[in-house]
Amino acid sequence: MRPVLPAPDKALRRRRPARVDALASLPLFFSLKGRKVVLAGGTDAAAWKAELLAAAGAKVHVYADRLDETFATLLSGGSVKGSFVHHQRVWSTDCFDSAALAIGDAASDGEAQAFYCAARAAGVPVNVIDRPSFCEFQFGSIVNRSPVVIGISTNGVAPILGQAIRRRIETLLPVSLRDWAALAGRVRANVLATLAAGSERRRFWEGFTDLAFSARSLPDAEDERAIDTLLDDAVATATGRVTLVGAGPGDAEHLTLKAMRTLQSADVILFDGRVDDTVLELARREAKRMLVGRNSDPDAADEDIRDRMVRLARQGKHVVRLMSGDPVSCEETQDDLKRLDDAGVPVALVPGVSGLSKDVPDTRETRAAVRSAHG
Repeated sequence: MRPVLPAPDKALRRRRPARVDALASLPLFFSLKGRKVVLAGGTDAAAWKAELLAAAGAKVHVYADRLDETFATLLSGGSVKGSFVHHQRVWSTDCFDSAALAIGDAASDGEAQAFYCAARAAGVPVNVIDRPSFCEFQFGSIVNRSPVVIGISTNGVAPILGQAIRRRIETLLPVSLRDWAALAGRVRANVLATLAAGSERRRFWEGFTDLAFSARSLPDAEDERAIDTLLDDAVATATGRVTLVGAGPGDAEHLTLKAMRTLQSADVILFDGRVDDTVLELARREAKRMLVGRNSDPDAADEDIRDRMVRLARQGKHVVRLMSGDPVSCEETQDDLKRLDDAGVPVALVPGVSGLSKDVPDTRETRAAVRSAHG
């Protein structure tokens, strides 16, 4: 007879956060350089798709017996001249041979269905402009800092919202990011040859990213020298480290920018049961998540958690101890810092936004206590 195991603690039965929540569609970045793409239609809407495809390096075969003025102008000149082949006739089933993608602009559902079925029969992914039921993929809004390209999709349900998101991102990313990304391509081979896979390379790229988002507008000779320094530092600081991070009241909206950047660089995250799943969603996807703490694992004493942090750091990992509230005001933090310092493990502290944890009852007394604590 199998032994009867004790029921797990209620906190341990708490849903473990998924690394990725459900996706309406899978975002992909598809290389089209030198590949054939079929575009049926000569309208202004088709012209925009043609220009986008040509900018991605595709050889766009346009099937249209008549071109609108915008499309005719595009084919007659411009920076992407030579990326098009105009067939002055409507599309036919033989046009899909060796095509990577097929895009159509149809005047009716019947025409859209015919194009859709023909492309699918040929095994070519198909999109019919502004007809979601005849699309196997969608075009999202784009933020272009090529080779950095950001795609934004609302799965076709709110394109205006997607455009608004794009405008917001445009204001956050410096135009010079394209130059830094190009520099990353030039130094990549040296990084691969010089640094070990894992923490060394990640430390280098984290430092590189800080330079890319600095006040410098363009990489120059001084920045090239800074790259050499980053390479040296990545090797010299190969030991692990621990960062104690405050998650605030638990909601992702209360997370500081510094805390978010720290989560993005973590190898292992030790989190307690009060930390909301939305906070963990912001962490580096590859980071291992481990549920610890008195609120989530009664058998894991504070000293056990400290031993675990030391052990993982000595394996060369960046360990993030993610705690609800503000670790600065937590009594155990000083003991954590002393234990790590005694073990020779580099440690940093990222304060959290102070406030009520979400499982503290919202009463007149607790609200008064918060007002008193904040003056």
